[in-house]
Amino acid sequence: MAATAGSGSDDLIEVFKALGNPARLQIMQWLKDPEAHFSEYEPIADRRSVGVCVTHIQAKSGLAQSTVSSYMSTLERAGLVRSTRVGKWTHYRRDEEQLVRVARAIGATI
Repeated sequence: MAATAGSGSDDLIEVFKALGNPARLQIMQWLKDPEAHFSEYEPIADRRSVGVCVTHIQAKSGLAQSTVSSYMSTLERAGLVRSTRVGKWTHYRRDEEQLVRVARAIGATI
């Protein structure tokens, strides 16, 4: 189960670890506006509701598929993204509700 920012400092530490990697932070920034950042790739499904195909994230980042999969798993475990399967493809989108909770938890903690 994904971490929830409101449940403790350990969860915030996982969020900070996930976002502490420059490539993962860049992916989160791209996923904020998937239409703008992935417009050169033909969508397999609706990017706003389902997310961006992991193969498109891999192509844009230039990283190995295994690295991107690992990075996306880290972001998902931290509760920052959600995955959806569309056929054989995994799509990722930001969990905006969780990001709001993270922001509130940071404000309450720091």
